[in-house]
Amino acid sequence: MSLKSERRGIHVDQSELLCKKGCGYYGNPAWQGFCSKCWREEYHKARQKQIQEDWELAERLQREEEEAYASSQSTQGAQSLTFSKFEEKKTNEKTRKVTTVKKFFTASSRTGAKKEIQEAKAPSPSINRQASIETDRVSKEFIEFLKTYHKPGQDIYKQCKLFLDTMNHKRDLSIEEQSECAQDFYQNVAEKLQTRWKVPPEKVEKAMDQIEKYIMTRQYKYVFCPETTDDEKKDLAVQKRIRALHWVTPQMLCVPVNEEIPEVSDMVVKAITDIIEMDSKRVPRDKLACITKCSKHIFNAIKITKNEPASADDFLPTLIYIVLKGNPPRLQSNIQYITRFCNPSRLMTGEDGYYFTNLCCAVAFIEKLDAQSLNLSQEDFDRFMTGQTSPKKQESDSFSPDVCLGVKQMYKNLDLLSQLNERQERIVSEAKKLEKDLIDWTEGITKEVQDIVEKYPLEIKPKSQALAAIDSENVENDKLPPPLQPQVYAG
Repeated sequence: MSLKSERRGIHVDQSELLCKKGCGYYGNPAWQGFCSKCWREEYHKARQKQIQEDWELAERLQREEEEAYASSQSTQGAQSLTFSKFEEKKTNEKTRKVTTVKKFFTASSRTGAKKEIQEAKAPSPSINRQASIETDRVSKEFIEFLKTYHKPGQDIYKQCKLFLDTMNHKRDLSIEEQSECAQDFYQNVAEKLQTRWKVPPEKVEKAMDQIEKYIMTRQYKYVFCPETTDDEKKDLAVQKRIRALHWVTPQMLCVPVNEEIPEVSDMVVKAITDIIEMDSKRVPRDKLACITKCSKHIFNAIKITKNEPASADDFLPTLIYIVLKGNPPRLQSNIQYITRFCNPSRLMTGEDGYYFTNLCCAVAFIEKLDAQSLNLSQEDFDRFMTGQTSPKKQESDSFSPDVCLGVKQMYKNLDLLSQLNERQERIVSEAKKLEKDLIDWTEGITKEVQDIVEKYPLEIKPKSQALAAIDSENVENDKLPPPLQPQVYAG
């Protein structure tokens, strides 16, 4: 299976992360691919269209009812009309009496029912105490922060208090309508900071972060995973889906991360911790910060493994693997909460918006993951999903998740020592064999030489006497005349 085919089901073009309207900001699957600005425009258009259609329908029904009433009245006489007025008056009087009686007898029962509902929904005293302490701390920090803005700070505080009071009276609204109120408030305050109070852009961003922190800390228990939505149902579905996909290996997702490297393993653990810690935060910006930290740990892990900067094509598969391995609690609720009540500028631009968009894509991929995405046959995919079998894993994945890294490293070292021992024994055996071969070769050569010598013996002849020089002293023939001497004659 080639690398290209493995990436085919996971690769997401970076252009797909942007708003499909082409404004250049990051889109979001929760907004049907639009950014928050374009989504609000589309939402208002659809809402106005629906209101117009409802109004036209109501007018048509009213005309039909008036026509039917007019036709019925034309057939009735004056006596019938007088009797109808009498019946209407009698009915109104009866209703007023019944209402008065109910006020006397049903007040206590309503109070009791209201108390039962409050007791059923009220969290434990320790949780309330912790929330109250955190709310007080955030309020003090917000007031201290606004002191640096002087006159604009006072107006901001008044608007925030007014917005909180308004939201307390709008509990019956749907969560989408409450989200619209929050987004409108963010936009109005940001515009006033820039146009009316002439606050620099960098201070506007800090102010909006503090405003979001102050407001959402107080509104968290009312707008996070409300009972009127199906967020909890989606959370359970995603968790069940991730548990069913526990068999997915990094190789199937083409994750360029080697967890056998200790530094990489630490980065993976930190990334999982950050994505899980997101659920403990109350402010959307803090939840986004957890996603950003998780993503940076992923990039560092890829960089250490590949010895080069990570690319976007490497990031998304690794993020999917981290989500599958961590199975963060209330994942869909956190994503919806950030989408609904986070400062829209953070989701539209910047690294926070980029990482959040990739997380939404990762969750969408997990929900739609099939055999083709992992380049598996449908038969194998179904067997893995039902738990009938599991894919072959590498040696490093054969340990239990509860085993610590030290024990894993110890077993790896023992395995390495065993391999080295086998290699050494093999080398000693080969050396002994080579020594035996050399001895046999020497003995064979010696025997062959002896056989040749015996077959062809060497005869050694005596050394012949050397000839004496003519002018040398002749001891044996001393009677010979002396040699001739040259004579010199005088002429």
